Amino acid sequence: MSENTELDTEDELELSEQFKTLLQQADRKALEAFLNEQNISDVADLVYEYHDEETLILSLLQINRSVALFKILDLAEQKKIIAELPPYKTAELLNELPADDRTDFLEELPSNVVRELIKLLNPEERKTTLNLLGYPENSVGRLMTPDYVWVYEHNTVAEVIDTIRRFGKDSETIDVIYVINDRGIFQDDIRIRDIILSSPDTKVNELMDGRSIVLYADEDQEMASGVFKMNNRVALPVVSRSRKLLGIVTIDDVLWVAEEEYSEDMQKIGGTEALDEPYLDTPILKLFRKRVVWLIVLFLGEMFTASVMEHFEEELAKAVMLALFIPLIISSGGNSGSQASTLVIQAIAVGGVHISDWWRIMKREIVSGLLLGGVLGIIGYVRVVVWHGIFPDVYGPHYKLIGLVLGITLMSIVLWGTLCGSMLPLLLKRLGADPAVSSAPFVATLVDITGLIIYFSVAYAILSGTLM
Repeated sequence: MSENTELDTEDELELSEQFKTLLQQADRKALEAFLNEQNISDVADLVYEYHDEETLILSLLQINRSVALFKILDLAEQKKIIAELPPYKTAELLNELPADDRTDFLEELPSNVVRELIKLLNPEERKTTLNLLGYPENSVGRLMTPDYVWVYEHNTVAEVIDTIRRFGKDSETIDVIYVINDRGIFQDDIRIRDIILSSPDTKVNELMDGRSIVLYADEDQEMASGVFKMNNRVALPVVSRSRKLLGIVTIDDVLWVAEEEYSEDMQKIGGTEALDEPYLDTPILKLFRKRVVWLIVLFLGEMFTASVMEHFEEELAKAVMLALFIPLIISSGGNSGSQASTLVIQAIAVGGVHISDWWRIMKREIVSGLLLGGVLGIIGYVRVVVWHGIFPDVYGPHYKLIGLVLGITLMSIVLWGTLCGSMLPLLLKRLGADPAVSSAPFVATLVDITGLIIYFSVAYAILSGTLM
């Protein structure tokens, strides 16, 4: 452990002990002063450590600091705090929360709870929240905030600076100023440095370069994450399809979305539905429901494997040693398919590949599948030959044919697995589904079924007239 890590641990322990001491002394003023002096991240650690004191901690913080604390807490913790806070404190907190963060929180709650909480908002905040909640779930409209600075294209730099002084304090960011015309149509965005470095009588339209990038309110949030990444922006304007400026989305909101999407994809790749809450906060029955559906689907799929083996029962009876290689065949195909699906899903998630790249991906996977399958096929053939040299009675006089069956099957099934694993996510994406649904267990099950058909077909073609 490094010296810095040890110091951080000591500081955390000291902070916790100080808080515990003040709690025991029941000195509310001292507690309030102590909490308001700490970093918000440190106060969050205290909330997670002292679960029974979370409401007290939040109520003792200055309102701007309680809002900052509430924003970084887990959803389960947020729900618990809102349930325990007195109505007046809940109203104060919700009204001060940025509109996008408030909307993000409310959309995770049952509709009857949302209705009650919306009643606590003042008229202006209520109108903004209802507007944001009117956009489709997981759309950019749910992320945007109406708190930004906008100016007209005919304004001067002096007028813009005056506008920033009047409205900048309540804005999400003033790094970028947004330009509209008299009809509210978005024209351009201008960085604050360009405004500061220009003379006071310069017109805004003289600073516009027309290179702005916009997000549409009905677009998917995951797409917005890719736009931010590719264009290195801290904030982007959100417009309607008629290009009327509706709000802005900032990089911090997009980072939260990216983290949520990553967690959701990882859970789906693992063969389970995405969890709405942290793992330890998810009730056992809910966790059961999230997992059992996929397990049943995969189990029913594997039942087809048994049906395939029943179909080839006579062939197995004639060449019993073929059954010895079934686990090897199944696992090799499933592993290659899982590898390919994981690589393609991750590439789709980060914008590295698109549906239009399907032919390029297929060509790469055909080559990869042949190379990987060829290596495993050679190892499989050599293994049979070597094993026959040690135990001559196991495979009999046709051991080379058996080795050939194993080698060709391994090459074929690995090729098939890589093609299934790489193409299935793209197909699901094309159909509008989440590519992560084509998880490793799902691909492995699909390849298991088809792999046995490949295996016994190859065996019948090569061993017919000898062992069959």
